[in-house]
Amino acid sequence: MNAPSLFRNRFLQTILLSSVLLQVGIWVRNFAILLYVAERTNNDPYAISLISVAEFAPIFVFSFIGGTFADRWRPKRTMIWCDLLSAVSVFVVLLTIHYGSWHSVYLVAFISAILSQFSQPSSMRLFKYHVPEEQLQQGMALFQSLMAIFMVLGPMLGTFVYSTLGLEISIAVMGLVFLLSALVLIRLPEDHMQSQTVAVKGQFRKEFIEGFRYVWRSQVLRMLGLAFILAGLAVGVAQALNLFIVTERLGRSKEFLQYLLMVNGAAMLIGGGIVAAFAKRVPPQILLAIGMIAGAICTAIVGYSTSVPLTLTVQFLNGLVFPCIHIGISTMILKWSDASIVGRVNGVLNPMFVGMMVVSMSFAGALKGAFSLGIIYSGAGLLFLLGALVMVPIMNQKAPDNTHIAQET
Repeated sequence: MNAPSLFRNRFLQTILLSSVLLQVGIWVRNFAILLYVAERTNNDPYAISLISVAEFAPIFVFSFIGGTFADRWRPKRTMIWCDLLSAVSVFVVLLTIHYGSWHSVYLVAFISAILSQFSQPSSMRLFKYHVPEEQLQQGMALFQSLMAIFMVLGPMLGTFVYSTLGLEISIAVMGLVFLLSALVLIRLPEDHMQSQTVAVKGQFRKEFIEGFRYVWRSQVLRMLGLAFILAGLAVGVAQALNLFIVTERLGRSKEFLQYLLMVNGAAMLIGGGIVAAFAKRVPPQILLAIGMIAGAICTAIVGYSTSVPLTLTVQFLNGLVFPCIHIGISTMILKWSDASIVGRVNGVLNPMFVGMMVVSMSFAGALKGAFSLGIIYSGAGLLFLLGALVMVPIMNQKAPDNTHIAQET
C-alpha cells in the first residue's frame, strides 16, 4: 500500500495528533526543568544528571508491570486514563512547586514516566492490531519523522517558553496538552479486545513470567535485549553529560544545547524520510546495526571535539542515521511478537534499555569527576559498537508468519 493510505487510517491519524500534543508538553517540560535546575544549582553535574534519573528510573520499574496490564486491559481506555491522570498529576505538582520546595520539579518527570509505561505498550498493541503488516515499518518511520520534527522545534519551543514565561507556566503547558491528548484519543476506534481485569489468583504473575519466557525462547528477541542493554549504557551517560559538551568542550553557554539538538533533529527528519523510502527492502536487524555503528563513531568524535562546526556536523550525521535504530527496534518487536503478547514483550525489553540508561546516568556525575569527557564518550561509543556486533548472529533471520493480526481501519 502507498503512503497516502497510511494517512487515511483513522487510528494513525488520531495517534499522530495525540503524539504531537504530547511532544509539545514533553519538550517544554524537559527544557524548563533542565534550564531551571542548571540555574538553581550553578550547573551542578549531580543535580543535572538526577533529572534524567527521575525521568527514566520509573520506566525501569513500571515497564514490566505496564506491559503486562496493557495485554489485559482495553488499550484505548488505558491510554485515555493515563493522559488524564498525567494532566491531573502535573497540576498537583505545580501547586507543590508554587507553595513548597523547588525540588518538586523532579516529580513532574517522575510521575508522567510511570503513567507512560501503561500507555505506551497499549499504543503498540493497537498499532499491531490496526496497521497492516506491509505498512508496519512505514508507520514506524512516520513516528520517527514526528520525533525528528520535535528534535528540531522542541528545544527552541522549550527554551522560548521557559525564557519568556518561566517554570510554572511551562509546567502548566505540559498539563494542558496532556489533557488535550486525552480528548483526542476519544476518537480512536473502539476496543475490540476484551478486558481481562477480573483474573484468577496468580494470573498476573503467570502472564508476567510468560513475557520473559517468550523473549528468552526467541533468539532474535534475546539478541535485541542484549543490544538494548549495551545501547542503554551508552545513551545514558552521553545524554546526562550533553550539557557539559556544550559548556566545557565547546565553551558555549548552556542555551547553545538547543542548537545541537536542533541540528540533530533536522537530520533525523531527513533520515526518517530516507529510511521510510527503503525500509521495506532492508531487514530491521541490518537497520539497527547500521544505526549503532554510526552512533559509535559519532559519539566518540563528539567527546573529543572542541570545534563547533565539527561537533554540529557529527551531530547531523548521527541524526541522519539514528532513525535506523528506532525503526529497526520497533519493527523487530512487532514482527517477532504475537499480537496477544506484544505488550509484555515490550515490557520486558524496554526496561533493559532504560534500566541501563538509569545506571549509567546515575554514575555520570561521578564518571565526569574521574575521567575526561573524551574518555567517557569513547567508552560510550565502544558500547554502541558492541551492540552492533550482537546483531551479527541474527542478520539473516526471517520474521515468523503467524504473529500479525492487523486489520484495515
